[in-house]
Amino acid sequence: MNYICNMNAFDTIFYNIFTFLKPKYKQKSSSIAIAYISVLQCALLLLLGVFFAKFFNQMNMVTMSKEKAWTLFVFVSVFVYFKNWMQYTGKRRMMINAKMNKKTTPKHNIWLLLLLPIGVLVLALILFQAA
Repeated sequence: MNYICNMNAFDTIFYNIFTFLKPKYKQKSSSIAIAYISVLQCALLLLLGVFFAKFFNQMNMVTMSKEKAWTLFVFVSVFVYFKNWMQYTGKRRMMINAKMNKKTTPKHNIWLLLLLPIGVLVLALILFQAA
């Protein structure tokens, strides 16, 4: 089977987090990296959702209720976690490992990567509080 692996930004972030955690946490590093990338993607999803909710509110457009929006966010978050779990535990991770070992890509600042979800959540909270 010919498996083509197109790497995106989340793949490189996952690999950087995974390689940073591998010496310390051995077996748990994959689970922690999957949880991290899921939190990052859900935080970005929340930021986009809050942005569009505020935008549609300013345009006086009737969309969905807050309860339905939060329910949809929870369902999509669970889907994102399971998508990442399936994606980064199978052949995809082996392909990412092989590609990243061949490449000489610059490493991202690990502390910046660890603070990225917090920054996105703070931005979403600020946007959520804005009138």
